[in-house]
Order: sequence, then structure tokens, then C-alpha cells
Amino acid sequence: MRVITQQTVGGPEVLTVVDAPEPRPLPTEVLVRVRAIGLNPLEARLRAGEFPLLGQPPFVLGWDISGVVEEARTWRFRPGDEVFGMPLFPRAASAYAEVVSAPALHLARKPAALSHVEAAALPVVGLTAWQGLVALAGVGEGDRVLVHGGGGGVGHVAVQIAKALGAHVIATASGSKREFVRGFGADEVIDHTAVDFTDAVRDIDVVLDTIGGDTAGRSLDVLRPGGHLVTAVAEEDAGLAARYEAAGLRFSGIAVDPDPVALRGLVGLVERGALRVHVRETFPFERVADAHRLLDAGHLQGKLVLTV
Repeated sequence: MRVITQQTVGGPEVLTVVDAPEPRPLPTEVLVRVRAIGLNPLEARLRAGEFPLLGQPPFVLGWDISGVVEEARTWRFRPGDEVFGMPLFPRAASAYAEVVSAPALHLARKPAALSHVEAAALPVVGLTAWQGLVALAGVGEGDRVLVHGGGGGVGHVAVQIAKALGAHVIATASGSKREFVRGFGADEVIDHTAVDFTDAVRDIDVVLDTIGGDTAGRSLDVLRPGGHLVTAVAEEDAGLAARYEAAGLRFSGIAVDPDPVALRGLVGLVERGALRVHVRETFPFERVADAHRLLDAGHLQGKLVLTV
């Protein structure tokens, strides 16, 4: 099989396609013939050596996959089943590959309503949003939810999940993304390049922060008493957590992990027609470096996907 590996950290040019032996599934695992691979900004940071989550190269990046079961050492799936998921995160899943071995519990049957490309784009962003809004914040009917970065990968999915839970959803986004975010159901969209969100909203029950910087700290001013900040980017900021606690507010950091319950929840929303994922662009497997150049540029609208 072919895999995309790197022998050193650096720019997109360090990613190379090479031949490698196929993995062998352990008991409770399945072998998946990959059809599409979702790309995430984290992978560009790992490629560049910004932090050593996977240790030193050589390694194979990637977690988001969609494909077809080729061999099953579990009762949960059979050969021929179409599946998708985010196996093993944060350990290496080596998903930039034509074949991946994955724990069956980290996968779900692909909804018929999604193509392999769309399904591969969903797991990391969908699980992050679900775990933040459902598992941590318990968003419910009538809550006022503010999603920072509503046009991004996590953000546009979070807007839809919050709406499906019955919330009134406000999102921040740049002016060029306002209509894009409204198209996913946001009740209000604040152009953060023109308006300070702390002047525009009040009495928020839950803030989901996907931006970082000073956004999480400034969000303290828009939460109602007892309100809850969930951040996907400042989860280890003890000083910020202490500020929220001192103000009588809740602070939670979300570091996404494989979650079969949440994955089935995402499938349910897709099947109800309440959730879709926007794929900005697809790239063939061999053009992974071009895809990573877009990841490096940042400010993406939706997701990028490799096709295999």
C-alpha cells in the first residue's frame, strides 16, 4: 500500500508518498480500505514540528478516515461495510494511507446521506463540537450559545449541533463568511472584523471557543451568571480557568477523543437532515503537499479532504 510519511519536520514539501506493508488488525479491530482522509490544522502543526505529539519523524499523520471494511476481527462490522471515524487519537492512527487498521469502537457505519469525502471531513470537527456542546455544556432548548469561529471546521458543525439541540445560536465570523455561517442555521452572525462581540451580545449561556488568543478571556464579559465557556484551544490555561471560577462561571477545556456514543449522535443528526459538513476542496492523495499549503494559510471555510 501507499502511505504519506515524513523523515523530518518542516514545510509541506517534507510529505512524501512511499510504499509500506499493510497493517494487520488485532482482535476487536478492522482493516479499512480508505476512500477519503480528512485534514485538520493540527496535522500541519505536527508536520512543522511545533510540538512532538507523535515523537520525532518518521511518522504518518492523520486521523479522519472514511472507507470500506476489508477484514474484521470483531462482531461489530463485516467486510464490505462502509465506515468512518477518528481512530486512536491522540496516538498515531497513521491515517494518511491507503489502508488503516482501527479499533472497531472508534468507527461507525457511514450514513448513506454522506459521500466518503463528506464522511471523512466530519469526525474530528464533529466530535469536538459534540463533546463540547453536548457532553460538557449540556446545551438544551432555549439556551443562548455563542460559537467563536463559526465559519471554520469545528465552528460550522457546532452551529448546526447547537441548533439541533434547540439553542439560539450566535456565531462570530469574518464578513466574507457571514452568509456561509447563516446558511448553517445561525440566528445571528457577528462580523468580528467590524464589531467587538463584547459590545454586541449579552446573557450567553454557553460560549464555544475555537479561535484562541484573547477570545476566551474576553468571553467572560458576555456570559450570564453561571454561564459556561468551553474552549478547544486554551484547555490547559490554568490562569484563565481561575479567572472564570473567581467570577462564578464555568470553564471547560475540550481535547477531543474517540467517542462511539458521540459518533452515533453525529450519525443521527446527519440522518435527520440536521447536520452536513462543508468540504472546501478535495485533493488526490499525491497532492497532499498542496493541501497542506492551504492548511498553513489558515482561515479555511470548512474542511479539506484527500481522496484515495
